[in-house]
Amino acid sequence: MPHVHVEHNTTYRYAAPVQLTEHRLMLRPHDSHDLRLNDATLGLTPPAARLRWAHDVFGNSICFVDFVGAPADTLNIVSVLDLDHYPTQTDLLLDPAAEVYPFRYAAEEMPDLAPLVERQTPDPQRTVDAWARRFLARSGPTQTLPLLAAMTEAIKTDFIYEARDAEGTNAPLVTLATGRGACRDLALLMMEAARALGFAARFISGYVYDAALVDSAHPVVGGGATHAWCAIYLPGAGWVEFDPTNGLIAGRNLIRVSVARTPEQAVPVSGGFVGKPNDFISLEVDVTVAVGDQAVAYAS
Repeated sequence: MPHVHVEHNTTYRYAAPVQLTEHRLMLRPHDSHDLRLNDATLGLTPPAARLRWAHDVFGNSICFVDFVGAPADTLNIVSVLDLDHYPTQTDLLLDPAAEVYPFRYAAEEMPDLAPLVERQTPDPQRTVDAWARRFLARSGPTQTLPLLAAMTEAIKTDFIYEARDAEGTNAPLVTLATGRGACRDLALLMMEAARALGFAARFISGYVYDAALVDSAHPVVGGGATHAWCAIYLPGAGWVEFDPTNGLIAGRNLIRVSVARTPEQAVPVSGGFVGKPNDFISLEVDVTVAVGDQAVAYAS
């Protein structure tokens, strides 16, 4: 049960003072059996005139920020989370009927899962389908978990990870053609490949930490950014998390903040400004993660 402290700092800089429009923040995770949120604070510079909280269609916690005041040339958003993480064990127990692929989801679950099984990006030549079918057994039955584990490991091994600050997510066809991508690109590739095989999949945004930090003499890692991965619904085990960027399975070392059908629905910080088009200078994102009791003392 690692104790995790996360500080997520987002800074927008402008060439001249601009009027900030409403911003939408997805920075607060859910309490659940695998994550206990002890404390969450939000710092804003300039200060907000009003904060409004709501749950979106997926049940994510959303903070709407109204900035009504003097124009500003810098916007700084600092989210600090203190939580206990109870990682899912890797010895997952599937419903016996789902242990071998293909299988059918229960009739009563399909109305809820159908939008998450449906493909979300164009694939006219079925290129993603062909790539996904590489992981099916050539002879004999295909075991469900080894199939998805092999797909996760193949993305980690065969694709080059590259950080990208620009907004947007590359389509799976682009990721396959270039052999590279940011974590959100690799997550979307796995989602669409899994959907091509009939699995329900959803996008996850959050944070990742290294298990080696637990009880380490130096239990803090900084200079990072938000992370993205995916979850696939498996009867008996429920939503199982797969991180193709790092080859992680079952949510170990992954702090889930938001879930969605598409990456565009899980952007941690979004908003705009009123000013000249060239007023925007830069966006800087820095995430510091501290793990364990020593880490909490370090971070404080």
